[in-house]
Amino acid sequence: MIFADRIAAANQLAEALSEYRNKQPLVLAIPRGAVPMASIIAKALNGEADVVLVRKLRAPGNPEFAIGSIDESGWVYLADYATQVGADKDYIKNEVAAQLKTIQQRRAQYTPVRSPIDPTGRVVIVIDDGLATGSTMIAALHALRNKKPAELICAVPVAPPDTLDKVRRYADRVVCLSAPVNFQAVGQFYINFPQVTDEEVIAILADSTK
Repeated sequence: MIFADRIAAANQLAEALSEYRNKQPLVLAIPRGAVPMASIIAKALNGEADVVLVRKLRAPGNPEFAIGSIDESGWVYLADYATQVGADKDYIKNEVAAQLKTIQQRRAQYTPVRSPIDPTGRVVIVIDDGLATGSTMIAALHALRNKKPAELICAVPVAPPDTLDKVRRYADRVVCLSAPVNFQAVGQFYINFPQVTDEEVIAILADSTK
């Protein structure tokens, strides 16, 4: 399955999640790419949109490849292959510190005048524009589980089957529109896949709370 862009993917996800319409779901995006999608899905379901801040831990010499992830509380998920790609204890310690600092900066930047929307007791749907290793989604789900949502859902347009298997243990439900075996990168499943800027994220979040 190939998506025209994130808007098309979001509309298809909203349809797949239609049973949650009018149940006041909280739709949380993993920044930055998923933020426009979360806004579309929240409006379609009559819910609210916000962000869940997590960061991938980058492999040495290959910043696009995740060896794990960290959530806003500082909890770290580390993949079992991290040491195999050269990430020793000192590297991991420094990378964790760097990504946690980025999370703190983004929180101050994205929602400067309000606290994150409380997920406790609510249907929470975590959105990303696709999963590769699943590391950031795992960190997001772990962070939200500790806040006791009524139901915790992972919803993505595309992800490889083995990643979905990893993610399922952290969510009550996983909704994925396409799970191709020949998966190389999320962008290969979009015709148009531009970067989403911080300025776009800030504008979307400001609009979502009006």
